[in-house]
Amino acid sequence: MGASPYQPINGCFDEMVGRDGAVRDAYQAVDRWLVETDPALLEQRRREAEVLFMRIGITFAVYGEGGDPERIIPFDIVPRVIDATEWERLARGLEQRVKALNLFLCDIYADREILRAGVIDEALVLRNPAYLPEMNGFRPSGGVFTHIAGIDMVRVGDDEFYVLEDNARTPSGVSYMLEDREMMMRLFPDLMAAHDIAPVEHYPSELLGTLRSVAPKTSDRDPTVVVLTPGIYNSAYYEHTYLADRMGVELVEGQDLFVEENRVYMRTTRGPERVDVIYKRIDDPFIDPLVFNPNSALGVPGLMTALRAGNVTLANAPGAGVADDKSVYVHVPDMIKFYLGEESILKNVPTYRCGEADDYKYVMDNLGELVVKEVRGSGGYGMLVGPHSTKTEQEEYAERIMATPDEFIAQPTLALSTSPTFVDSGVAPRHVDLRPFVLTGANGVSIVPGGLTRVALREGSLVVNSSQGGGTKDTWVLVPPTGGKEAASC
Repeated sequence: MGASPYQPINGCFDEMVGRDGAVRDAYQAVDRWLVETDPALLEQRRREAEVLFMRIGITFAVYGEGGDPERIIPFDIVPRVIDATEWERLARGLEQRVKALNLFLCDIYADREILRAGVIDEALVLRNPAYLPEMNGFRPSGGVFTHIAGIDMVRVGDDEFYVLEDNARTPSGVSYMLEDREMMMRLFPDLMAAHDIAPVEHYPSELLGTLRSVAPKTSDRDPTVVVLTPGIYNSAYYEHTYLADRMGVELVEGQDLFVEENRVYMRTTRGPERVDVIYKRIDDPFIDPLVFNPNSALGVPGLMTALRAGNVTLANAPGAGVADDKSVYVHVPDMIKFYLGEESILKNVPTYRCGEADDYKYVMDNLGELVVKEVRGSGGYGMLVGPHSTKTEQEEYAERIMATPDEFIAQPTLALSTSPTFVDSGVAPRHVDLRPFVLTGANGVSIVPGGLTRVALREGSLVVNSSQGGGTKDTWVLVPPTGGKEAASC
């Protein structure tokens, strides 16, 4: 056995190697594998994965760059490993956080107790572009607004996981989590057999069960679930088709549905079929042209009327986007305290709201040290990573902040943990994040062990988004957590 080919970055928490230079227990078998495996074989397996992903059609789209926008997300063949103790604490924190987010959404569209108590500024919620007055007074089936949540997290030290942001609208990436696991099973069965890894392949059945649990209680028949997609030109279209196929339900576009007598029907070769639950993968402004954008050809006229009549469930519910606004994110620990009477298990990253005078001054004085984001930005776009920016870029970004300070937040530049990654130069540390997926239905909370690990493949980069050059890797939780928990509902 040779010496380990892996050298962590000094001063940065590494997932595999401790600060004392010793390999962590969870990574012992992975470390032996890296030492004993010929790098030429690893390169061969990486190329095989690339060919297989392309053959299967696992692509995503990047718009505005010219040329063919379709590409595969780079897949790293070195897994990320999380031990049972770490995962148990994460799972408890995720459950707590998503419960509070659902209670918050129920509250702001009903009694608004948290606003009346002054815990959160009323204007921050009621003037938020994602807030939908059309949902006022509406109680979703099962009392759940956000059925599928993706919580972005980073680790910066021993037992220090921070939540970067909450995705409560239409979180994506779960298909890559599932395909990454299948790829590792195909390419490295012996390595997987050396570990007791919690399964993830049951996610589609868990998702289907969650969606069925919140179907309107209007008949004794089994509820009909569909996945509503904007169509083939959407960047996440592969995921829409993948999940519909794995759940065994129909993938539909707006034109495939119609509303009659406040009920939703799907056009089929057998005639109209009643639809009970719609897993919508289109943005709220486009779901019903009679209520929102009149020019939308993606949605279904009358859908909101059917929803408010209690004849169909939309997952996630319209208006849930308030909960993933980055300016609202600041207050999630306050929500947890207010609704659950508990301290937050998972930490927030310290965040400065540029709309606040003191925060604004601090951000403008320290642009070179902070990460600045648009409050409704996504995909890694519209960010300024201060330490990696030029003076000119900082000056241009400062002008944007001065024009609309309320539209920006800033956070300190965290030393994201690194994980061993197979790159052109061999096995090297690269920064990673983690997006676990949390399902909430009428019967409880379900969290598939692990989630999607995204990796910044460019040396020194902190941006893990696939649209910005990031990739993915399989996430192994060595011991499965206990089952679902009691859901928090309105």
